[in-house]
Amino acid sequence: MSLILFILIVPALFTIPFAFCWKQFEAAGQKGYQCLIPYYNIFVMLKIIGKQKKFWWWFFIVFPYINIFMLLLMLVELGKCFGKFKVWEEGMAAILPFIFFPCIVKDAPYQNPATTQRPKKSTGREWFDAIIFAVVAALIIRTYVFEAFTIPTSSMEKSLCVGDYLIVSKIHYGPKRPNTPLSFPFVHNTLPFSKTKKSYLEWIKLPYHRYPGTSTIKRYDPIVFNYPAGDTVCDKFQSSVSYYDLVREYGREYVWNDHEDFGKVIAHPIDKRENYIKRLIGMPGDSLQIIDGVVFINGEKAFEPENMQHNYSVTTTNGGINKKTLEKYNITEGYRTNDPNTVILNISEKVAEELRRLPFITEVTEIIQPVGEGTTASLFPHNPELYPWNVDNFGPIYIPKAGETVKLDVETLPLYERIIHAYELHDLKTEGNKIFIDGQEADSYTFEMNYYWMMGDNRHNSADSRYWGYVPENHIVGKAVFVWLSIDKENGGIRWNRMFRIPK
Repeated sequence: MSLILFILIVPALFTIPFAFCWKQFEAAGQKGYQCLIPYYNIFVMLKIIGKQKKFWWWFFIVFPYINIFMLLLMLVELGKCFGKFKVWEEGMAAILPFIFFPCIVKDAPYQNPATTQRPKKSTGREWFDAIIFAVVAALIIRTYVFEAFTIPTSSMEKSLCVGDYLIVSKIHYGPKRPNTPLSFPFVHNTLPFSKTKKSYLEWIKLPYHRYPGTSTIKRYDPIVFNYPAGDTVCDKFQSSVSYYDLVREYGREYVWNDHEDFGKVIAHPIDKRENYIKRLIGMPGDSLQIIDGVVFINGEKAFEPENMQHNYSVTTTNGGINKKTLEKYNITEGYRTNDPNTVILNISEKVAEELRRLPFITEVTEIIQPVGEGTTASLFPHNPELYPWNVDNFGPIYIPKAGETVKLDVETLPLYERIIHAYELHDLKTEGNKIFIDGQEADSYTFEMNYYWMMGDNRHNSADSRYWGYVPENHIVGKAVFVWLSIDKENGGIRWNRMFRIPK
């Protein structure tokens, strides 16, 4: 399907603007009708502008998103072949070729770029061209090589802290082709100075395709991905509160009608959903279970990051813990209780052991929700009657693998219904105990994609797969590979000890 779409879109992308260059093709000694022949018109155009022997032009023409810039550059170069070197002329050639070439350039003589001396550029023009080149190069790098990312929440403390600035490699797992290539540069899903205005157009939608990468996705990698539950959002809560949680709490009708509280309900394509970062815990085909806060994969205890945190109840003799002690042990999250001598702290087991040695602390106990307590519809699969799980006692659950088949009935459907209708785009309906997929009754389902299970290292303060389920392979963005800056947003200043490090 991707190949078919590529075959259809590329010739249309180039042929539509080239169709207005009939006279320029003839002036350059070519047949005018050649501007209408898909693919061949690209070859002829490159010949006219003197680039047919430059391999990198051909190389970048085949890349979605980049080929849009190549098209604009080809139109600008064509204008130069007819003596149009001014900034406004180049802008017209790129943006309004259907006016520029038939009307403004129609009687201009052709100047062969291989034999014609072009005018020397002014200093200002040199700077302008350099800036344009830098912007285009940066867009290409951001789209296909790496992207800067900021840690917005504490779900990965202390492995990755709020205020850490990351480099996320897209070439590790292979860069994704943009689903929405028509978008405002250097922003994600909203325009600058706006929290609600879309930064992209959906006139062109490309299907998922991932180019080859330098490595495969590995268990326990820190991974950036598009938030799976971010396909539908209330524009006032695009990154803070899930639309689905709002519907579960307030009801669909209230959320859709009460725009003053929630804003407009909008849908985002995959590449424009919010970016999240978590640790990959479960691979496709794994069976995962959490028992008393400990993760087991296929019956074996999973790797626990050195800085993994849980909630601990800490009881003191003097009414709490002073700021100096909190800073010494780098404790940044805590909650008071009704008991003035007891606080709840998010800390690692190592810190818990150190606190137990302090003379003014009488008890340090990890808080674990027992089986059957703390169940809520907010937890995946959002059916506490069938699956009375909590954050510390969860599963067992199977992580889907492409090509594998599972039994489908009213009890297992909650685990896979979002995969079927939202991720793999099938029509799903139920009538009593009967399940229909694309109009056919079904008692099983074969997965089309691989899925992953993500969890934060700050286990009791992380919105992760325990809340919204599986992460499809087409939502994976890249691997967090480098922390280049770390800002302490609460106290101000730079955290020098966290800079220039590789996340573990």
